[in-house]
Amino acid sequence: MNRVPAGLARLDLNLLVSLDALLTERSVTRAAGKLGLSQPALSASLARLRLHFADEILARDGNSYRLTPLAVRLAEQTSSALDAARKVFANEALFDPRTSTREFSIYGSDFGIADVGSAVTAVAADQAPGVRFRFMHHTPAIVDDAQVSLRTVDGMLLPRGFITGFPFVDIYQDEWVCLVAAENEQVGDVLTPQNLAELPWVYTYHSRSVSLAAARQLQELGIEPIVDCVVEGFLTLPFFIAGTNRLGLVQSRMADRMLAMGDLRIVALPFDPPTIDGALWWHPMHSEDPGHQWMRDVFLAASRLVTAG
Repeated sequence: MNRVPAGLARLDLNLLVSLDALLTERSVTRAAGKLGLSQPALSASLARLRLHFADEILARDGNSYRLTPLAVRLAEQTSSALDAARKVFANEALFDPRTSTREFSIYGSDFGIADVGSAVTAVAADQAPGVRFRFMHHTPAIVDDAQVSLRTVDGMLLPRGFITGFPFVDIYQDEWVCLVAAENEQVGDVLTPQNLAELPWVYTYHSRSVSLAAARQLQELGIEPIVDCVVEGFLTLPFFIAGTNRLGLVQSRMADRMLAMGDLRIVALPFDPPTIDGALWWHPMHSEDPGHQWMRDVFLAASRLVTAG
C-alpha cells in the first residue's frame, strides 16, 4: 500500500476552510462570523497558517488588513482546492436522481447556457427535483487552462476545436452567419470580400489563443478584419450592431432569435464556414461517477429538445 506523504498526513484540512474565509474576508472577525466560529478559534487557525507558510498571510494596513503577495497567489488556488474537496465528498456510490440534492457546475458561453442550459434544467426537473445546476460563463483563460478548469467543475459546453484530450459528447450542430443592422446600406443580401475587409467588426472571445472558427477562416482567406470592439459573450452582440455599420458572427439559431429585437438582419457569408459542433467536455476523473453519467444523459436528452426546437 502506498504511504501518504508525511507532510500531507500531518495537514489539517480544516485549515483550508479557514484559509479560504480569511483570504475572502480579509478580517479575522468577519471570517469567524462566516464560519460560525469564535474569533479566538480563528485567530489560532491563522497562527497555524502563518507558521505553515512562514508568511503573515494578512498584514495590517492602518485599521484594516491586506493580503500579502503570497496570500494573493494562494487565493485562487485555495478556492479551486476547496471546490475539488467538496466534489470528492459529494461523490455517491449509488446515485438516485429522485432523492439527490447534488449540484452540478457547468462552464459555457452566455448563449450556450441560455439555449442548452435551459433545456437541461427542464429535463432534470422531471427526474430529479432536488438536483441543482450552476451555470457559469467561461473565459479565454478558463478555456486555455482546461486541464485545471475541468477539475473544478462537472463540465464545459464548448464547440470542438478549442480543447483536446478530454472525453466529450456532441450536443448540437449549428452554422455561422453574419448579423448586421437592418438599415446598413453598405451590405446587400450577401457579404462581399470588400465588406469583410473594410467594415468594422464586433468579435466575441477574441484573443491570441481563443477565437471563433469562422473568424480564423477570414484570416486564412487573407482578410484582416477591422475589429473595433470585443465582447466575451454573444447575447450582447445586437446592442453593438444595431444602428451601426458593424458586422458580427453568430450561430444561426441564435441569430434567428435576435431578429425579434428589431433593427437587425441576417446575411450569408461569401464562403462556407466550418460547422459548429457543440459538445459537453469533462475531466476523465468524472467518467465513472454514476451521478455524472446521469448528468450526461440529461444533456443528451436536452440536446434532442434543442435540435427539435
